[in-house]
Amino acid sequence: MTHLHFRVGLHLVLAFALSFLCPGQALKLQLPTDNRALLDNNPEKFYMYVYRTFEGETSKPWQGGGYGFVRNLRRTQQGVVPTRFHEGIDIQPVKRDSAGRPLDDVRAIALGRVVYVQGSAGGSNYGKYVVVEHDWGNGPLLSLYAHLASASVKEGQRIPAGHVVGRMGYTGAGLNRERAHVHLELNILLSLQFDAWHKMKFNTRNTHGIHNGMNLAGLDVASLLLAHHRDPGITLPGFLERTPIYYKVTCPRRGKLELTDRYPWIRRGAHHRPSPSWEISFTPAGFPLAIAPSHREVPKPLVTYVRTTQSRHEYFTLSRVTGSGRRASLTRSGLQHLSLITGEFSKQ
Repeated sequence: MTHLHFRVGLHLVLAFALSFLCPGQALKLQLPTDNRALLDNNPEKFYMYVYRTFEGETSKPWQGGGYGFVRNLRRTQQGVVPTRFHEGIDIQPVKRDSAGRPLDDVRAIALGRVVYVQGSAGGSNYGKYVVVEHDWGNGPLLSLYAHLASASVKEGQRIPAGHVVGRMGYTGAGLNRERAHVHLELNILLSLQFDAWHKMKFNTRNTHGIHNGMNLAGLDVASLLLAHHRDPGITLPGFLERTPIYYKVTCPRRGKLELTDRYPWIRRGAHHRPSPSWEISFTPAGFPLAIAPSHREVPKPLVTYVRTTQSRHEYFTLSRVTGSGRRASLTRSGLQHLSLITGEFSKQ
């Protein structure tokens, strides 16, 4: 074999391996409004600020409109850190009427199907919101558009990218006209048995079905939009494999996991081979990045890896993990979140 043939053959093998590791279709994303400041490297003109008072000083940081732990500052052993997680991004309007009401249309970020419309302003903290399901060959991804003044789509409707789903507003908890924005999320669905889980864990009625926010785990949609802008061919698994892990939980294996069937990219290792446990890798906010069979024998869920910190892990994990340094364990909230993913709640 010539060197040229060898190189060509090697490239084909590598291309096949990468396509196997990062399967899926190109996302063909677009921004949900006319605000393009994110792509122009002007985040202060893109994100809607929040009101903040910390140690007697008030401010309006635009960073509070971003994804991640961006709110509720706390002074800790490692300095001042934000400890409240924001699941999506808040995009400020570019057009207002003479009374200050936003005039921006809100559009679907990709081709999809409308699966849920909350048409009541008081129906949730999100006010009026729309959920659109997308299929890029990696399992259902759900974009959510919240705080709308009105929705203009119906459940079951198939819509192209850029289709208007509603008008930007300020419905929902804690908003006013000044801070009108659209809250955008892109989520995976944790369980198809959410209603049964909710009934066992709470005394309140679940009015949102499987599209309840507790059943949706959001990824960093702003970073995805930027990555897609730089590389329109990026796939969802290719994007997620760059996301850092904060903690891993090893739990007894008592059967197949519904989540791995819905999202094949989450699998690591040989799932068809018997093993005593599962090892699940999480982001700080509890987004499951990977699930692998484990040789560990564990009687109950255990945190078997955690990022080392000087402060309490509660501050960085939505209080799902407690401890500090290299020591960590799941809280009651963490166990509940894990039970939703594993489906073990019916056996507790």
